[in-house]
Amino acid sequence: MRTLVGLLTSNHALLQLEAARCLHELSHSEQSVVAEACLPATSYLLTYLSGHSSDFIELCLYTLGNLIVESETVRRQLLPQGIIPALAVCIQSPHVAVLEALGYALSQLLQAKEAPEKIIPSSILASTLPQHMLQLLQPGPKLNAGVAVEFAWCLHYIICSQVNNALLITYGALSTLGLLLLDLAGAVQRTEDAGLELLACPVLRCLSNLLPEAAVETMGGQMQLRDERVVAALFILLQFFLQKQPSLLPEGLWLLNNLTANSPSFCTSLLSLDLIEPLLQLLPVSNVVLTVLCNVAEKGPAYCQQLWPGPLLSSLLHILAFSDTEVVAQSLELLQLLFLYQPEAVQAFLQQSGLQALERHQEEAQLQDRVYALRQTALHR
Repeated sequence: MRTLVGLLTSNHALLQLEAARCLHELSHSEQSVVAEACLPATSYLLTYLSGHSSDFIELCLYTLGNLIVESETVRRQLLPQGIIPALAVCIQSPHVAVLEALGYALSQLLQAKEAPEKIIPSSILASTLPQHMLQLLQPGPKLNAGVAVEFAWCLHYIICSQVNNALLITYGALSTLGLLLLDLAGAVQRTEDAGLELLACPVLRCLSNLLPEAAVETMGGQMQLRDERVVAALFILLQFFLQKQPSLLPEGLWLLNNLTANSPSFCTSLLSLDLIEPLLQLLPVSNVVLTVLCNVAEKGPAYCQQLWPGPLLSSLLHILAFSDTEVVAQSLELLQLLFLYQPEAVQAFLQQSGLQALERHQEEAQLQDRVYALRQTALHR
């Protein structure tokens, strides 16, 4: 290591590069003792991040990222050495390869177990990194998919720490992510590129986790988007996932749940765009569909009237033939809301042998109370 550090700090550019490559190879080790053996080199790797060679900077960033993963000791040393200010300088680089390497190194730092308490509050959020990350996620001709993926995941780790999501919203995180969602929806309509899901996943997660920070209605100005555009874009992506990447459907549905949970206007968009039937088609994929429908029904009589008539009742009666307790419980909750706000639903339920469907579950301990309550509502409306 002494020899490598000596070569790394020599006046010969080729020797420096070879020494850095050796350190990079060592950094791939899964042994924390190897990462800690590289500690004498870390201050020099940081210093060289302000150099002129983009290839050398890229190599130093990937090496630092690998060392960060394996050792808390390395992370403890890098912070006082100034890794955050060094990364904040690198993020202004015009070189795509440098930005991707920076995104990798930063994501490793943000995933550290001590990050929410010791790194994100005092170092990351106190720096200019979040604002620059959001700039790199702005849709447009300058958006680079590889860079955007790295920094979308970085943003996701910061948001999940729940240190200060309100600050990210003031920086325009919702607006940027919302516009990026629209951009992704447009992209999947224009191309068959299956790599788009790499960016879609962190964007959906970021939006899902930011929305509960405040009431959705107060975020209208922050998002600077019309509700219908957001909902329409999300359904375009859901249809794309259904065909190309089913594993991402739950991510999209969870965002739809968070959009509709506290927002009558997003529920209105869902109804005005006639998206209830396409939503019901996703029932076999996830019971979050039922949660979304409950969100809509909870908004009152006007919303239940628009849910009715349609394919909803037949779908719910079909579900009552299942044995999955959780799904049946959600269906019963939705029916109770419909009966409360839309009396016509009760009559149709009785005519389509709804009471017989309920009998199947009346002996199940977890469902007995709900079944009884629904039966009473149906018979006494």
